[in-house]
Amino acid sequence: MRTVSVVVCLLSAGLFSVTQNEKEKTQMSQSQNALCFVKSDNLPPSPGYSQAVEIRRGHIVYIAGQVALDRSGKVVGEGDMRTQAQQTFENLKAALEASGTNFGNVVKLNYYFSDISQLPVVREVRDKFINTANPPASTAVEVKRLFREPFLIEVEAVAVVPE
Repeated sequence: MRTVSVVVCLLSAGLFSVTQNEKEKTQMSQSQNALCFVKSDNLPPSPGYSQAVEIRRGHIVYIAGQVALDRSGKVVGEGDMRTQAQQTFENLKAALEASGTNFGNVVKLNYYFSDISQLPVVREVRDKFINTANPPASTAVEVKRLFREPFLIEVEAVAVVPE
């Protein structure tokens, strides 16, 4: 049985795919791309996230866990996961922009939920921010409680600032 792996490489100017069989032929052109989203038949299905992301150029930015605090430090959307997720992703967006990058260059998201059953709601919000065709690698964890009682979600990110 022959396995097929797909590597989707992104450059600020565009997107292309190559199969494992074509990988050697296109290695030179791929080396110019900053991010490659790896998908393989040897891994289980990954709806809504990528199993692996390879960083080929640039430097890494780690964004601390963001919660539903507005610019003045007030809690937004107490008891409302959708509103908290929206504010959390707005905060991630601001941190990414301040670091010289954007959601298109996010390679990893870590989610901490007080109620993991709210994952579909968070994905709806998240999908307004990320490239859904090549989503970041992700981890979602349900926790007993976040650092302060009113918070329902915390999300941290790893991104690349392309050269």
